[in-house]
Amino acid sequence: MIERNHVSLSVPQFRGKAHSKFQALAKPIGAICNINCDYCYYLDKQQLLAYPKGEAYRMTDELLERYIRQYIQGQNTEEVIFSWHGGEPTLLGLGYFERIVELQKKYAPQGVKIVNDIQTNGVLVDDKWCHFFKQHDFFVGLSIDGPEHLHNHYRKNRSGRGTFEKVMRAVEKLKAHKVRFATLTCVNNLNANHPLEVYRFLRDIVAPTQIQFIPVVDSNEEASWLRYSEAAIIPAPSATARWSVEPKQWGAFLTKVFDEWMAHDFGRVHVPYFENFFGMWMGKPSTMCTLNDICGKGIAVEPNGDVYACDHYVHRDFKVGNINDKSLADIAFSKQQMAFGFAKQKALPKQCNECQYRFACYGECPKNRIKNDRYGNPGLNYLCEGWQQIFHHIDQLLRIYLR
Repeated sequence: MIERNHVSLSVPQFRGKAHSKFQALAKPIGAICNINCDYCYYLDKQQLLAYPKGEAYRMTDELLERYIRQYIQGQNTEEVIFSWHGGEPTLLGLGYFERIVELQKKYAPQGVKIVNDIQTNGVLVDDKWCHFFKQHDFFVGLSIDGPEHLHNHYRKNRSGRGTFEKVMRAVEKLKAHKVRFATLTCVNNLNANHPLEVYRFLRDIVAPTQIQFIPVVDSNEEASWLRYSEAAIIPAPSATARWSVEPKQWGAFLTKVFDEWMAHDFGRVHVPYFENFFGMWMGKPSTMCTLNDICGKGIAVEPNGDVYACDHYVHRDFKVGNINDKSLADIAFSKQQMAFGFAKQKALPKQCNECQYRFACYGECPKNRIKNDRYGNPGLNYLCEGWQQIFHHIDQLLRIYLR
């Protein structure tokens, strides 16, 4: 999910009202994609969710309109943010997104700002797409894992060829049309060993509006994925896939990049993790769900209208409704979804509750809690050692800086 700076408007009909706000990741093409990244957690959903074989799979115009109407009507905020994900959403074609903009205009109340972001691998991004993005102020998230030799290792097309050249072509087009875009870099077992090379490439060559990092933690066993109840989300202990970043790698990567950012780019280059560290050390809640004390604020909507508790929990056990049967707002604020969100908090093992940096992590994303803590309790985050490394590194500096 793209981290955005929210615009504050003064709209009379919202003054004095409690905000009804949630965010959904709409996946109108589902898990269909035109490339085949080794570490992608989402492509196998085609089998899990029984996608129709040999057919174009997309959200129908009727269902798309229902989704847009329900999403807008379910929120009484001055700004409504639509996030378009996949798979690869540009496979839907430019006409599909032109229809999206039409429907948003149709249902947006007067004085409400509609905002769109889209996450893409960049392969199909050309002048026409960029003209559309600029015209309608789409904020683009572009997936890129670093310079060519690092990006191409896992991000390949269906023929097994790297996608770097096409992604860089998309970068040139976005810049030429002055489209605001963020990079999303999946930190894996390979590029994690080259933190400064990755960061400097993104900062100096790609030069996006924002640089985002996400750790690749992929469990080998779907069966051991999760146990869920209203009380807790507890993944069973499990091994990780070979491309997963090691905890020490993750900690070293963040530490090296943070030092470079502090020395040269503070206040100039936007890195959500680092900016959130400052906020959390000031006692403010994180804007990133993975580092917040509860989750469940970002539901995922599939092409058939099925709604899942989270983008990383598109699994039959975490289906919370369908917009054909119930409004999106009712699903987002349902007891089932609230239980999912608070389960993150309730499932913290003893080691986490004793940790001096609990305020900065809260056990991170529940999907990564696949280890036992030092007391033998399940639910410790796989990356705990790495998070401890970066938190120890920045702790004294931030306390002095914020004194």
